[in-house]
Amino acid sequence: MAGSGASPLARAEQFVWLTARVLEQRHFAHHFLEGSADAVETALAPYQGEDGGYGYALEPDLRGPVSQPLHVAHALRVLDSIGRCEGPRVERMCRYLSDVSTREGALPAVHPSLRGYPAAPFVPVVDDPPGDLLATGPVVGLLHRNEVWHAWLFRATDFCWAAVEALEESHPYEVQAAVAFLDGVPDRTRAEAAADRLGRLVREQRLVVLDPARAGEQPVAAGYAPGEHHFAYDYARTPGSLARRWFSDAEMSRSLDFLAAAQREDGGWPIRWREWAPGAALESRPVVTIGALLTLRAYGRVIG
Repeated sequence: MAGSGASPLARAEQFVWLTARVLEQRHFAHHFLEGSADAVETALAPYQGEDGGYGYALEPDLRGPVSQPLHVAHALRVLDSIGRCEGPRVERMCRYLSDVSTREGALPAVHPSLRGYPAAPFVPVVDDPPGDLLATGPVVGLLHRNEVWHAWLFRATDFCWAAVEALEESHPYEVQAAVAFLDGVPDRTRAEAAADRLGRLVREQRLVVLDPARAGEQPVAAGYAPGEHHFAYDYARTPGSLARRWFSDAEMSRSLDFLAAAQREDGGWPIRWREWAPGAALESRPVVTIGALLTLRAYGRVIG
């Protein structure tokens, strides 16, 4: 067992073996223990349904077997992180995305097929949901980043551009979705201009805590849980993200110090959104823990 003097990575490893699903165990092993990408793909495969989408609570706040766009976004993040965002599996995903798209070619945040299954109260199910940047942006950005081409992408990309460039008021999760789109879309000049404007909006509307020591003075977005703040690292997950330009070196460093210090005694990182069910919270923490380690490592922090 990793003791109190162990490295952050060693402590996190114990937490992952203790609490994580097989997928997160394999994902952790790939990034930090020289585990194979094949094993991650094998662990991800059971979450894919016959329709090409992903379900079975891959995104822990949406329970039940049915495919959902947010599950697909989660699957794409995993595949992107192991360099396997390609091939017949992704082609099937794109067919599913096309099937569930709204009239404007975008993805709903929650597809009505979720009705009747447990889900977080902050993801309401409606009969005719609109297209949503929250769901569409990360999917489109990751597909472009991996040079995946499919007919569905054309209208979905247009939707994302229109949504991002029309933003006047926003909230942190929508901004994160916009960044995921802008970091992957091919038109880099347009993306840089849109990101510059978005960064000004984030600072003006106080959607980021720039001094973690004073987080308690910062308001949270409407509908968010008490203390559900977002920090510079939440937007700029890697130094190569366009969102990194929004923050000074000192601001970025303070946020990373805060992230490193947030590791709990059990070795895992906490979730900051509303906890509504024990199982969902338990399954989310290893995902967050792997993300924290990858961000710290991307910025050159020593994790072990």
